[in-house]
Amino acid sequence: MITGPLKLTDLEALGHAAECLRTLAHPHRLRMVQMLLQGRFTVGELAEACAIPSHMASEHLRLMQRSGFLAAEREGRRVFYTIAEPHLRNIMACVEARFGSET
Repeated sequence: MITGPLKLTDLEALGHAAECLRTLAHPHRLRMVQMLLQGRFTVGELAEACAIPSHMASEHLRLMQRSGFLAAEREGRRVFYTIAEPHLRNIMACVEARFGSET
């Protein structure tokens, strides 16, 4: 039994949240986020960890960057990706708690 008024988030905000979650809803993207929460990596390093070609990794990174999850820094000819959205740590902690994580 609820004893007070419900705390509900605005539906427009929930729509934005759902779109962001759809962006993350791919195993390669989740793996990349796992890695990026531990450091900064290049497209090639992320592609290798996901066992996919670099062009596919680039597309995944582009989608996550467009959603505001990632930032990119150029150092010479190399581009390093980092986490721009600190709440990703909480989302990944939930995923790892529910589905297990590699150690």
